[in-house]
Amino acid sequence: MAVTIKDIAKAAGVSYSTVSKALNDSPLVQPKTKEKIHLVAREMGYEPNFAAKQLVTKQSKTIGLIWPTLERAAHSTLVTQLNNEIKKRGFSMILSVSPVESSLDLFKRFHVDGAIVFDEENSSPSLTAPFPVVSYGAGQSSGFSFINVNYQQAMFLAVEYLQKLGHQLISFIGDFSPVDSRQQEKYLGFQKAMNHFNLPIRQQSFINSAGLEWFDGYQATKRMLQGPSRPTAVIGASYDISAGIIRAVRETDLIIPKDISIIGYDNIPQMATLEVPLTSVGVPVELIAGQIVGLLFEQLGTSPFDQLTRRLEPVLAERNSCAHANI
Repeated sequence: MAVTIKDIAKAAGVSYSTVSKALNDSPLVQPKTKEKIHLVAREMGYEPNFAAKQLVTKQSKTIGLIWPTLERAAHSTLVTQLNNEIKKRGFSMILSVSPVESSLDLFKRFHVDGAIVFDEENSSPSLTAPFPVVSYGAGQSSGFSFINVNYQQAMFLAVEYLQKLGHQLISFIGDFSPVDSRQQEKYLGFQKAMNHFNLPIRQQSFINSAGLEWFDGYQATKRMLQGPSRPTAVIGASYDISAGIIRAVRETDLIIPKDISIIGYDNIPQMATLEVPLTSVGVPVELIAGQIVGLLFEQLGTSPFDQLTRRLEPVLAERNSCAHANI
């Protein structure tokens, strides 16, 4: 039989209302009494009835997270940070890797208080939800509140940094699929930056990895190094692509950064622990998570849910993968 609050009250020698207040961390209960009640509750194996609590508070204290994949390092790192930010606010997180529409239907049944959506292909422009939703990736067309990263500025910072080191032959390796608007922004940002600094754009300036996985970057780099002219610097469109770039370069007689400099997109801690600590550009992952969760919690308990936006600016983190060009 499940342990009830009344059972705890009897065992602790206090009133039912005192136990209820203590378990809800009310300041009206003395710390010593609160500690005693929590100890008795743990010893008796008490588990709160979340369904009953939800009826009283009108909250499930749960946030739904819709994520397409955890296979890429930047994705899994951001999910961990999001979970940490949600826990700081006393909430729990439910993760779904199913399509956006079916995930939202699932979250409706679980009566979540809000949801975060990472929609790589912007597949949810006409979807609605009875709770606030913040999108990271889908953009304004989704109708949800969203976090907007300045990807073009990230590419500008990378090209600017390399040209100051004397690099002119710079290649960008990324996924040029028209489906992913974030990758398109990086492509356009690189092109604009090259034009801004009057740097030559050649056939080898744009290398299509046709994917964002490690092996995609590895194969694309192999093709690039077999081309007619080798760049002195390379910008990778993601952490995984950049890891593949490093491995492909290290399998040749080239030395990083003496013979070729590398900058990777994604500002995550793993950049510093690659085979060569990688200079990176992007919004720090902790900041992204904090802004996403903060924006969502601004809307909890409000109706209607206004479409709010946040624009995040990237920074460049210097490490050991870039050097002056050998001209």
